[in-house]
Amino acid sequence: MREYLADFLERFSYPEEARNALLEAYGRIRADEAGSRAFDGILRRYEADIRRDLQPLLDEMSAVAAGTGVHVYTAHLLLLIAMSRHLLDCYREAGIDEQIWFTSMCDLKWKLTECRLVRGIWGTFVADWLARYFQMDRFGLLRLQFEPYRLGYHYEKDGLVLTPDTPAINTHIPRTGGRLDRESAERSFAMAADFFKERYRIDPPVFVCQSWLLYRDNLEILSPDSNLYSFITRFDILSSKEKEAYEDAWRLFDREYTGDVDQLPQDTSLRRAYADWIRRGKKFGEGYGVYLYRPKQAARPG
Repeated sequence: MREYLADFLERFSYPEEARNALLEAYGRIRADEAGSRAFDGILRRYEADIRRDLQPLLDEMSAVAAGTGVHVYTAHLLLLIAMSRHLLDCYREAGIDEQIWFTSMCDLKWKLTECRLVRGIWGTFVADWLARYFQMDRFGLLRLQFEPYRLGYHYEKDGLVLTPDTPAINTHIPRTGGRLDRESAERSFAMAADFFKERYRIDPPVFVCQSWLLYRDNLEILSPDSNLYSFITRFDILSSKEKEAYEDAWRLFDREYTGDVDQLPQDTSLRRAYADWIRRGKKFGEGYGVYLYRPKQAARPG
């Protein structure tokens, strides 16, 4: 397993400091007889049934962390990386392209970066959110991430009448550090439409998204020419609610908001715009939208 972990960290280009921290933590767990035995037991239970509720396994790993002096965020990420080996076997058995496994597992590194920036630890503080990848219910498809869902609302458009129980495809926007350009988003939606039609029989492809990005007032901040504006306006916003505090500020600024806006990094135009938004006493929030996907038709020759 240590060899697999080292190869994984190398393959996904983890920073050297992160690789050293993770492998040192793994060695500490292995040096503890009870911790090592518990770690192996957690992996066996996962491999026996990947559809199981993974929260109890994460709770057991938290106990391993406490008993071995490893930070719980680091221990959780180690467990998920170790689980990825069996997950790859499951992809192969299911006939799913290995590149989808690779793109999905990239989120572990993105969450590692996020955890280091926000909490100062090499690990992840959202292991429970990552769990659906390991149940083969969430997939990274090019630039975006998707999972089977239910619409949750009555919705009518273009003569199509949908109910709350209509199968849908939930959309997540990962923190990659890169831009979400229109072409990349379009290619991701197109790939997801085909993938979920084949694997889950979801047709027509109805995408939903619940995110701070879909808060209605965001359109007052963003330029209509921006990539984020283009992404948001793909969706018909079915609900939008204001939040009391800037609890999602870390998603944009890579640090928790403590009440002093000047302590937030303002090194991009987007961050500067949202910092000004906070200074003006405006609120953050979240929205829920639906996007009835229609593939672009190639132009016919004249």
